[in-house]
Amino acid sequence: MKFSEKWLRGWVNPQVSRDELVARLSMAGLEVDSVTPAAGQFSGIVVGEVLSTEQHPDADKLRVCQVSSGSETFQVVCGAPNVRPGLKIPFAMIGAELPGDFKIKKAKLRGVESNGMLCSASELQISDDNDGLLELAADAPVGQDIREYLDLDDASIEVDLTPNRGDCLSLAGLAREVGALYAAPVTRPVVPAVAPAHDEVRPVEVLAPAACPRYLGRVIRNVDLSRPTPLWMVERLRRADVRSIDAAVDITNYVMLELGQPLHAFDLAEINGGIRVRMAEEGEKLVLLDGQEVTLRADTLVIADHSRALAIAGVMGGEHSGVSATTKDIFLESAFFEPISVAGKARSYGLHTDASHRYERGVDSQLAREAMERATGLLLDIVGGEAGPVIEALSEQHLPQVAPITLRAERISQMLGMEMASAEVEQLLNALGLKTSAGEGQWLVEVPSHRFDISLEVDLIEELGRLYGYNRLPVRYPQARLAPQARAEARGELPALRRLLVARGYQEAITYSFIDPKLFELFTPGVEPLLLANPISSDMAAMRASLWPGLVKALQHNLNRQQDRVRLFESGLRFVGQLEGLQQQPMLAGVVCGSRLPEGWANARDGIDFFDVKADVEALLNSSGSLKEFTFSAGKHPALHPGQTALIERNGREVGYLGALHPELARTLGLDRTVFVFELVLGEVVEGRLPKFHELSKFPEVRRDLALVAERNVASSAVLEVIRDNAGEWLTDLRLFDVYQGKGIDPDRKSLAVGLTWQHPSRTLNDDEVNAATQNILASLEQRLNTTLRK
Repeated sequence: MKFSEKWLRGWVNPQVSRDELVARLSMAGLEVDSVTPAAGQFSGIVVGEVLSTEQHPDADKLRVCQVSSGSETFQVVCGAPNVRPGLKIPFAMIGAELPGDFKIKKAKLRGVESNGMLCSASELQISDDNDGLLELAADAPVGQDIREYLDLDDASIEVDLTPNRGDCLSLAGLAREVGALYAAPVTRPVVPAVAPAHDEVRPVEVLAPAACPRYLGRVIRNVDLSRPTPLWMVERLRRADVRSIDAAVDITNYVMLELGQPLHAFDLAEINGGIRVRMAEEGEKLVLLDGQEVTLRADTLVIADHSRALAIAGVMGGEHSGVSATTKDIFLESAFFEPISVAGKARSYGLHTDASHRYERGVDSQLAREAMERATGLLLDIVGGEAGPVIEALSEQHLPQVAPITLRAERISQMLGMEMASAEVEQLLNALGLKTSAGEGQWLVEVPSHRFDISLEVDLIEELGRLYGYNRLPVRYPQARLAPQARAEARGELPALRRLLVARGYQEAITYSFIDPKLFELFTPGVEPLLLANPISSDMAAMRASLWPGLVKALQHNLNRQQDRVRLFESGLRFVGQLEGLQQQPMLAGVVCGSRLPEGWANARDGIDFFDVKADVEALLNSSGSLKEFTFSAGKHPALHPGQTALIERNGREVGYLGALHPELARTLGLDRTVFVFELVLGEVVEGRLPKFHELSKFPEVRRDLALVAERNVASSAVLEVIRDNAGEWLTDLRLFDVYQGKGIDPDRKSLAVGLTWQHPSRTLNDDEVNAATQNILASLEQRLNTTLRK
């Protein structure tokens, strides 16, 4: 909504500056987008009259004009196409200053002396029109300062309203707001009813009363649309960004800006019979005022006569029924259209009009008659004519009804954080047109028809806070009695795991939770993805069942930019199953490729291998002190290499996987190198155990190294488990320090070298005890795993 500040101050004039007014409006929720002066800075420009014009002797496009300033006559050379005798225009005399610090001096144009300048609207920064001189009214007083005559010491204020504040799409609504904000009186124009001068009426039938509960019409005879629109109205329209067209259209636009009620004027001669407000017939054609032909749909409300559609209701009139310079009689329309019936219709036909903008947001259902009388009075004053009686079709049961709202003082205090005096509550609400009836600690509030956005108690409290001033509301910090919560010492924390991985050379990545369904199939074949109902794009339509797809895409992105050594990790949710029984499981995953160590003179260029990544995973599992509860065993995963896949379990529960990407998958993804990945259930990783103190023994350790020969397919972890079970209670350390296959060993077997350390807490162990434990270990290994001492 754009409006003239002076026009607003004609309704309500608080004694504050423009800047303060603008700031207060914005703080009240009516955000001011811009403040534009009505004209540029200039001086020394008066109303001039062109007395005569002659052709310039040396230039075809120039005229030598005699211009009167009221007291003197000056010779001015002008090239404007519309300069002519009798025209009144802005005349910049010698010494005048135009916008841009341009000073008018005596000059010669093609040898002819020029004593001043005749100005266009763009040269005065009144508008962008530079097609010719700014033509003033024929009765403009010659010699009067142009700023005074056009009332240019003004500004256009543009307010960006939220959709619920359609009541402020008018001067009346804005004045009501300003009056409430400053407790200032609002002077509303008196709109007397126009007495009918004839009895002519046209029948009005409303065939869709739910969409149009109220329709008013009036016949006005013998109008003279050749009469110009008054300058004051043209200027107010211009400062509201509305172009002047003709007196009838200008008056309907003016009343819409003033009161908020859209109106439309039809050429009475083009109406066949009476008016019918009905739904359009499917495929019905209508040529609009902008010349566009539209094919109407059956869900569109139209204004029609007895033979055809005349207008799209609440949007735009038809070309054939619009007023023109030849129009002698008009039919003036003022109606209330239910917002839902109009919402979206203009956009569906590629249109947006001032009327549709207001009807979609809601127009006062009780305003139509006042607007009709206001427009009628202006028409009779400006273009003459005789008005007939007002015709009204009304369906009371379809008009909006709002029940009175109970407002409690206790609730005001609770929501605004302050006590508000009863008198102040009533004064603020009454200023908005709400009627209050006081009770004990509460009010019964009747909502006026122009505030269709108020229906709940909280809406009223919002109005109180807004008018009182959000910046004046007290600042109170939340207070609470908070008891310290015991921290689970045995549980690790995700930030610590992040720091650990960063310390080991990883960088954290954050990828989308939704991925390409094709990528989903590559990593989890045979699993039905959970698809989004309304995805951002087709390649982001499935919820991930693993963090690997996103991480691998991030890896590709880095490899494509010459980053050969990549270590990424991510923590996030994976989504397993469908909506019924969906599991959202926190996971921790990583992807690794490239060299083992960063490039440097002291570092070898060996590529990273399975055991490097396993070391990183073991560091994560050991962060909560529970590494011994986890086991690694050969596993199978459709996305991993069959020979380099480890299933990670904790006490028999699956925790995750570690391995190299399957060669076929890597080839499909365009990866030309070995890529290792891991993924762990976060809940299992952070679940640890409390450390316990054991007194250090002061007695010597005893170590034995055993070289064992086991079958090739026996896992070293199984061998170590048998050793632990049979080494006795004093075993303090067990290490696998060598694995060998090759010359001197059966091809179907392998050599494992382990180191065992015993230590007693209170005495020195003797050889017999250690030898007995060793023999027990060897016997159990041979019996359970066919593993013997290497000879």
